[in-house]
Amino acid sequence: MHSLAKELNEKIQSENPFVFEMLSDLGKALYYPKEGILSQSAEAGKKAHKFNATIGTALENGQPMHLNVIQETLSAYKPSDLYPYAPPAGKPQLRAEWRKKMLVENPSLEGKSFGNPIVTNALTHGLSTVADLFADQGDALIIPDKNWENYDMVFGIRRHTNTVTYPLYNNENKFNADGLYDAIMAQKEKGKAIVLLNFPNNPTGYTPLKDEGDAIVAAIHKAADAGINVVVVTDDAYFSLFFEDSLHESLFGALSNLHERVLAIKVDGATKEEYIWGFRVGFITYGNKSEAILAALEDKTMGIIRATISSGSHPSQTFLLHALQSPEFEAQKQEKFDIMKARANRVKEVLNNSKFNAVWDYYPFNSGYFMCLNLKSVDADTLRLHLLDNYGVGTIALSDTDLRVAFSCIEEENIEELYECIYQGIKDLEATK
Repeated sequence: MHSLAKELNEKIQSENPFVFEMLSDLGKALYYPKEGILSQSAEAGKKAHKFNATIGTALENGQPMHLNVIQETLSAYKPSDLYPYAPPAGKPQLRAEWRKKMLVENPSLEGKSFGNPIVTNALTHGLSTVADLFADQGDALIIPDKNWENYDMVFGIRRHTNTVTYPLYNNENKFNADGLYDAIMAQKEKGKAIVLLNFPNNPTGYTPLKDEGDAIVAAIHKAADAGINVVVVTDDAYFSLFFEDSLHESLFGALSNLHERVLAIKVDGATKEEYIWGFRVGFITYGNKSEAILAALEDKTMGIIRATISSGSHPSQTFLLHALQSPEFEAQKQEKFDIMKARANRVKEVLNNSKFNAVWDYYPFNSGYFMCLNLKSVDADTLRLHLLDNYGVGTIALSDTDLRVAFSCIEEENIEELYECIYQGIKDLEATK
């Protein structure tokens, strides 16, 4: 093992041996090189006042070399903010701006110790980075039974974890905190669990109410008290799209600094929050009382970024930074939020039609992009194909009974027609039985 990795491990172990135990074998081996091309280039950047022949980029007339056919479409930005490599941890100004935004939007973070957000190539890259750092073969990934299918690829296929599920909703159609607790406690013999919390939930569009959020935190705290090391990851992909009286902040705030056996990790990004899906800008943030642990985890995270993508897109980071600093940003974001909320409200209005009761129930939803129908009489995938072939309507079949509908991409005035098509598709299939 490299001496720098040993040094980071020793720092983490001396501060909190439970966090050290949470690291995967790969995570323990990772470090960020203090010597070599990057460090020598950084040193040259400070001292090489005559000639700096260190970085593998090209310069011309004191500016990054570029093609005019590209720059003419980006003329609002300086070439130096577009063409050079961004640092592995991301553009410093963007990291600072995102941290400031997190504090405003998550009041429970006030007074908590948490790190500086580290830029990733959007949220999937953030999740896979977390998996590399903390997931070993046989570790339990605990997720609700209604979840984003890519978790299995990111953790199960890539890192060989065992997926442990629990029902998302309890008998009262609230978040099933007891089921979560039981799933964590089932790992008592192993002594470690990776808990992934995704709110607003994909696929159901559900965010817990405050008392449900408190129950989630209490369940994790109780499991940690029982001697289980819990890596708890909040996948906040759809953060801020809270349309009703649910939690309006991430559970990362309540989970940070919760217990010495709990490591809180926030994975979020501008992808959905700021409607820039293709720009691919996400963040990883660690919550821990120890500044030394936060610094060591940042080094290890930069190490895996350096070893995979090297660094994220500089132009995308520049565009996002510009938006966050714009005086028009909040007003424009509120305008889009209002549109999304109106669509969600319209879906609920349409679903109140009693004629639908015979063919489906729907799972509670109050946020995000999606909602899910629970079909009573037809197979979900059969219906999906029938809707495509006969009505030109696209939906997602998640199981034999569950059909996901993304109201995020349907204009408000078309929502009633959409559900009427789904209803008629069910009646068609019922008539053939």
